[in-house]
Amino acid sequence: MAEEEKSNAPSLWDVTKSVLAAGLGVQSRKNYERDFTSGKPWQYIIIGLIGVGLFIAIVISVVMIVLSMAGV
Repeated sequence: MAEEEKSNAPSLWDVTKSVLAAGLGVQSRKNYERDFTSGKPWQYIIIGLIGVGLFIAIVISVVMIVLSMAGV
């Protein structure tokens, strides 16, 4: 049973793709079910927080670049 559970467990890349797809709202039903049956919640939380941090950093960077180009 433990071996079967490990083989179905999503890899780090699968978790990252799932978080990105869910963030965009295009998560497939198959991946959604896999995530909730064999995924570990802490993996999704950590990847989600990293994704949000990167998104905020990109938005701040773009705003700063635009403001500097505008001379503000």
